[in-house]
Amino acid sequence: MSFGACLTSILSACDLPLPKKASQPKAVVKVKPRLIVRPAVIEIITHDKAHFDYDGLFDIGKSVDGDIDDIRQWKNHFTIYLHIPNPESVLKEIKKSYPQDSIKYYEKPFYAFNRKMCADTIRAKQWENIVMTANLVNDPKLQQEYLNYHATQFKNWPEVAKGFCNANFQQLLVFKNGRQLMLVISIPKGETLDKLNPKTTENNPRVNEWNRLMKKYQEGIPGTKLGEVWVGFKPVHTN
Repeated sequence: MSFGACLTSILSACDLPLPKKASQPKAVVKVKPRLIVRPAVIEIITHDKAHFDYDGLFDIGKSVDGDIDDIRQWKNHFTIYLHIPNPESVLKEIKKSYPQDSIKYYEKPFYAFNRKMCADTIRAKQWENIVMTANLVNDPKLQQEYLNYHATQFKNWPEVAKGFCNANFQQLLVFKNGRQLMLVISIPKGETLDKLNPKTTENNPRVNEWNRLMKKYQEGIPGTKLGEVWVGFKPVHTN
């Protein structure tokens, strides 16, 4: 029966369709984006070590929402190892606070090892970070060879990662700025690198071979002793 036929008789048993209720707007739930923390290293090379205010670095660190390791020093070089969503915010503040000093930013590791690569994937609850630096030799061809070796290390030299697992390294990152390398080794809190590092080569001769091979690509940064290559940064404590 048509709609017109329904109008011809009030007594008609025709049922008219009920008007649709206006749909209620759905509540929009805003999901806060999950911020991804990124590892990075900032190095400050001060030109007046005697008057360098490293307490200011701690103040900058406290103003950032994230995990900032303690400040470290080797001679007139100071480093901050960052593990926060926006390391550039700290970099900006440091450049503003120390305009007279040289600032180097190690933005992203080109090599990264972690416990997921081990048979035992359990990680220590608390870590200590060891920060070291060295230079690549001043030869672009050899520098590229070094990077190529690290890009294929997990496939072609799996014994190296196995050595890190045996030594209970939690994480190992290598950064590069120009030809300067920055190495961050994370070990369980309370342990020492002197104790753990020998385990990387224990019953693992390929690691010794790797270490010998890498020697030709690395040299000490300016200020190191003759024959000295990797130098470590010591923790600095606030006054």
